[in-house]
Amino acid sequence: MADAPLVRPLANTTPASIEDAPLYVSRKPIYPQAVKGRFRTIKWVLLAHTLGIYYFLPFIRWDRGPNALDQAILVDLANGRFYFFFIEIWPQEVYYLTGLLVLASLALFLMNAVAGRIWCGYLCPQTVWTDLFYAVERLIEGDRRQRMKNASGKLTFDVVARKLLKHSVWLLIAWWTGGAWVLYFADAPTLVMELATLQAPAIAYIWIAILTFTTYTLAGFMREQVCTYMCPWPRIQAALTDEYALNVTYRYDRGEPRGSAKKNNALKAKGLPAGDCIDCAQCVAVCPTGVDIRKGLQLDCVLCGLCIDACDTVMTKIGRPTGLIAYDTEMNVQARIEGRPEVRRIVRPRTLLYAVLIVLVSAIMLTALALRQRIDLSVMHDRNPIFVRLSDGSIRNAFTIRVANKRLEERRYALSVEGLAQVSLDAVGGTIDQQGRPVLAVRPDQTLEARILVTAQGNRLPSTTELRFTLTDLASGETAHANDHFKAP
Repeated sequence: MADAPLVRPLANTTPASIEDAPLYVSRKPIYPQAVKGRFRTIKWVLLAHTLGIYYFLPFIRWDRGPNALDQAILVDLANGRFYFFFIEIWPQEVYYLTGLLVLASLALFLMNAVAGRIWCGYLCPQTVWTDLFYAVERLIEGDRRQRMKNASGKLTFDVVARKLLKHSVWLLIAWWTGGAWVLYFADAPTLVMELATLQAPAIAYIWIAILTFTTYTLAGFMREQVCTYMCPWPRIQAALTDEYALNVTYRYDRGEPRGSAKKNNALKAKGLPAGDCIDCAQCVAVCPTGVDIRKGLQLDCVLCGLCIDACDTVMTKIGRPTGLIAYDTEMNVQARIEGRPEVRRIVRPRTLLYAVLIVLVSAIMLTALALRQRIDLSVMHDRNPIFVRLSDGSIRNAFTIRVANKRLEERRYALSVEGLAQVSLDAVGGTIDQQGRPVLAVRPDQTLEARILVTAQGNRLPSTTELRFTLTDLASGETAHANDHFKAP
């Protein structure tokens, strides 16, 4: 008897079904079953680390000296500073944050090129908090069967009490999430005391309320709907991936045709086609988005790998090889069907390009950080009047300069100018050093504005002359420069 042709089980993907498919489907309750295995363990480890970092990082201290805040990571909106351990970012250095966003995007592209939506399955905040909420739900209400029984049965005192306890814990987690977020914008221990004594700014309570509501709603109720309909990444990553990217794949070349273990064993004994899939649907039962991976890769699948753990557990119990569901490619499935060798190319031009770009952007940012100046100078010419002729015939222009001291101690700076032969410089409120240069004192981590008067001698001055202002740190010799123009009749 000839072998029956192997047909891949697909979801409804005919042109007619695609045209008739709704853009949005109302959420149906999903009751994921608890599962054990290596991917579930990886998810627990990542969940513990990511939540631990998020909740406790604001309390880590970093000594920056006597005149600086000691919170390791702080977004100081009041003073326009961003602190990250030993790094301090000023508002005019926002390009560093742009660089971080570029790095994050490239890292996301690299993960997608290696294993599709692996970010979604393991590290996305929506996945992490939803996973935590599911864990609380199972702990309080029981596993899949018990929760389904409670949902379809009558409301008893025990069921109501457990639901109230579950939602209370959810709200506590959501509140802690919102509270941890605001701690990144103020000194954490101080703000905690202010929140506890109801003395914190109103904006802190408002943001805690907003984030409590969003976390409770998104992780507690919307769950997989966020990944399917609200998040744009599933649609974007589909355009960025290729045939070599690993995805959670049902190996239908080995699994089909499906049947019970006893029936398929009997078929195999007779030399008839029989697959390893026993149609137990455990892969569907553990899926947090309710996907049947045997229908092929779908938009709802976040590639968390829990179906792999469930299937491997079943295969082990019935004495069959694991890996019926695994991180694989459609190309390899077809290769096995056709008797060709499998191809696994993690290192390929696409992944190399992303890796090189990540290294390049990181090197540029580190170099810029290492070489960046600790002083900043900007100059603005007075508009009215543009120039003034003095009684002795000289011409005077007025400028406003802004000096930023990015060090944590007070510094004294000398100002000089180049571009005109006979010129004098005066600073309103400043002092003069032995070389006749105005000297300005700027407090630690502060910005100073000063009015500068530039006076030029001579009757035949050009109407416009370019000036180069130089600011010199009297302690370190570090300089900063800025250009403007001297105006004359």
